[in-house]
Amino acid sequence: MRNDATDLFSDNDTHDTTYTGTRNEQAWIEESLGEFFDDRLITDVLYKVKGGKEANVYCCRCHPDSGRDLLAAKVYRPSQFRAMKNDGLYRIGREEVDGEGKAIRDNRAQRAMAKRTKIGQAFRSMSWIHHEYGALKQLFDAGCDVPEPVAINERAIMMDYIGDEHRAAPTLHEVGLEVSEAVRIYKRLEDNLEVMLSYGRIHGDLSAYNILYDDGEPVIIDLPQTVDPLKHPNAFALLQRDVDRVCTYFQKQGVDCDGGDLMARLWRYATPG
Repeated sequence: MRNDATDLFSDNDTHDTTYTGTRNEQAWIEESLGEFFDDRLITDVLYKVKGGKEANVYCCRCHPDSGRDLLAAKVYRPSQFRAMKNDGLYRIGREEVDGEGKAIRDNRAQRAMAKRTKIGQAFRSMSWIHHEYGALKQLFDAGCDVPEPVAINERAIMMDYIGDEHRAAPTLHEVGLEVSEAVRIYKRLEDNLEVMLSYGRIHGDLSAYNILYDDGEPVIIDLPQTVDPLKHPNAFALLQRDVDRVCTYFQKQGVDCDGGDLMARLWRYATPG
């Protein structure tokens, strides 16, 4: 029986990478990203951008055949080792999907997820990852400032990298903006939130910590917890929290923004008619 993180991973690393983490992390990277190497999408993992409560993000060099320079690999931790325990809040009203992004209709799979068996947890994990990929694709195609998703498997999402081969773009909380610049970025984020809502998406965890600042433009990241405003009973409160956090940051940057006014305008996009 597998008792710890060490036993979850194979010892057989087959791709050399510039980034060298712990033995377990290297095995985890190989298991999660090996197929992207084999498919000639990436050739190297350059560095770890961040380690989060549910996933690590790595900067990867692309294969010349891909036509790209860099991609971000968001590699999710095995479900039993994730620190995020309240994902059930965001799953309300959400259709669970399988490894191909198709709705799970099988009664046995649904029961396994409800009971949180080992197989059920695997289904829940795949569904969580596919939800983020679907949100990214939908919103990128709609013109939102989010990374372009490129590929997915059961453990990871490959997406456009925001930064260069030495470092990632900073998050908003790491930068101070001139007032005129802050006003422009704030207006741009207002537009993004409107589009997101028109497509039935509330970020659900938006703040200056998951908005990147890339060459003067905002890029919204971390979307696995997005909820549908028409299906989630706490949609209004989740949107209000997003608005409050965004306005708090921009007020400190000198922007005259009113969270109540913004909330009223945004909610009209969330509940048309």
